[in-house]
Amino acid sequence: MAITTKNFQFLTDIHLAWKLMLKSAMPIGNNGMPAPFFEYALSSSWMDKNQLYLNRFWLDGAEPVGFVFYENPANHIFFALLPGYDFLADDMIAYADRYMPQKAGQREFVLFPGQKALIEAAEKAGYKLNYAYDDMLLDFDKTELNFPLPEGFHFVAARELDPVKLAICCWKGFDHEDKGPFENWEDEDPGTDWNPQKAYQGVINSFLAPPPHATYEYEVVIADEAGEYACYSGMCWVKENGLAYMEPLCTIPKHRGKGLAAAALSKHYQTFKPMGAKYMTGGDNPFYKKIGYTEKIHWMHYKKG
Repeated sequence: MAITTKNFQFLTDIHLAWKLMLKSAMPIGNNGMPAPFFEYALSSSWMDKNQLYLNRFWLDGAEPVGFVFYENPANHIFFALLPGYDFLADDMIAYADRYMPQKAGQREFVLFPGQKALIEAAEKAGYKLNYAYDDMLLDFDKTELNFPLPEGFHFVAARELDPVKLAICCWKGFDHEDKGPFENWEDEDPGTDWNPQKAYQGVINSFLAPPPHATYEYEVVIADEAGEYACYSGMCWVKENGLAYMEPLCTIPKHRGKGLAAAALSKHYQTFKPMGAKYMTGGDNPFYKKIGYTEKIHWMHYKKG
């Protein structure tokens, strides 16, 4: 077995990461993040892409079997390792410990319960569990979502979506209005720093140049009677894993508490249940458990010293 390594190249290696993570993340929530996690970050404006060259693959011939990478922030390091290749864990942890980004002298390894070899290697390298939390996961066989769309709202057809209106919805939905209104987005120069006024132009850009495995036809947008977008639920359908990867989900402040998010997720459920979906991702907000999410993805953050 000839194992080689290759550092990540932005323009050529997205498919390599996707191919590995389709296999390594199974079962969902136990052995690392699923394939859309990394690709979604790459297509987002909030990710620091200046150090992507540090991400590294381990290859068995031409096949990717291991991957060390960051998402956001850059000093949070993730691992994808194919079953049967646990012997690479020490090398992957050693590489991450020496070369991956750090902030104020600190980096965090984000690990999951099924990654036992990586956890053992991290602990041998001096990393200890610092904190943990759960994201909720919907099991299609255990829960049925059937929350109705409230009166006065309607679903927007995918072919009619307005990317600027959607960007404004995300701007308001993630409480960025305290940083200023979403305006002059076409004229401002974002420069080299993250600019809150431009943050959700990434939504617009992703519509114009979508990532390779985007499935925008399954996104859900809810509008009010005036046509303002009130709720948005993104979606990447991963048929190979039976996974409905929901990201992101937001409701603008004036329409919260009306059941829009539950209606949006119910729309996803009704779409994907007949297609053989097994799971749909959620988050750590109590809302998900309240509407019927029962399973969990257990995130564990390890720090050194």
